[in-house]
Amino acid sequence: MLRELNLYPLWVRREIPADVPAQQNILMQPDVPVQSNMPVLADVAVQIDLPEHSDMLVQPAVPVDIPSAMPVQSVMQSEQEIAAQQAGDETEPLSLFDLPSAAEPDVIGHGEFQVNDSLREFQQENKGGMLGSVDWPELQQKVAGCELCKLRAGCTHTVLGVGNEHADWMFIGEAPGVDEDATGKPFAGLSGHLLDNMLLAIRLKRSEVYIANVIKCRPPEDRHPHVGEIAACLPYLKRQIDLVKPKLIVALGRTAAAALLQKDATIASMRGTLHDYQGIPLIVTFHPAYLLRSPMEKAKVWQDLCLAVKTMDELST
Repeated sequence: MLRELNLYPLWVRREIPADVPAQQNILMQPDVPVQSNMPVLADVAVQIDLPEHSDMLVQPAVPVDIPSAMPVQSVMQSEQEIAAQQAGDETEPLSLFDLPSAAEPDVIGHGEFQVNDSLREFQQENKGGMLGSVDWPELQQKVAGCELCKLRAGCTHTVLGVGNEHADWMFIGEAPGVDEDATGKPFAGLSGHLLDNMLLAIRLKRSEVYIANVIKCRPPEDRHPHVGEIAACLPYLKRQIDLVKPKLIVALGRTAAAALLQKDATIASMRGTLHDYQGIPLIVTFHPAYLLRSPMEKAKVWQDLCLAVKTMDELST
């Protein structure tokens, strides 16, 4: 579980082969513990009260802390992560889209997407995400039959959401991928497996939370969604939030965070801060698909999950 997040002590060899380049030996100093402002991982586990997982945090002979600015990448990665890292880009894009400003509420087009009268009328009628008084079955039908943008024509299944429809926790991602399009469920495949382990790390199961995406149809070639596509789907997501009534929202990735918070900012600037979505606390962290490409960022996600647990504990008291 924590091993999936690379959050376990790093052991170092006391004898370094002579042919190892000097730049690889920076972290291999057995007699000098690395200092940082971040507590050791065992202390983090105590903070979120996970006694049953304490056996996974074996104390090393030399404690090695993970600096918050640049976490140490574990030398032990799964084969799936290595393959994903080699196939994908090394950095998360920082300019996915430009949200329309408050002064230009109708400027929602992007690229070939054209704003038509039906979309304008749909947005006006469902301003604030209410979608009238539709319940889950009707919402599912509306999403399946939606033709407000071109994505529906190119996808196999629409992907509404999965999990407990009255959950305290709600996790929101970007858009369906090839696995989600095939199954009709969000976060399938490798990214879904990693999300399950992230939930397990804070003693949650997929059946205990609600998981959704901003976009309900898979974009072609898994590209990032356009602004017009986000505008067309956002009322559906807002209605989902209205129906679930979560105590806490975790936005997975910059697209979800920017769409819900209506702000164009880097994910680095939005992390580590408690945001507000219509009175609901919202925490921003990296998308699991990005973590498959950049596993060294898992330590930052662990910090975000600890903040989420702390926030939920405060809400429950």
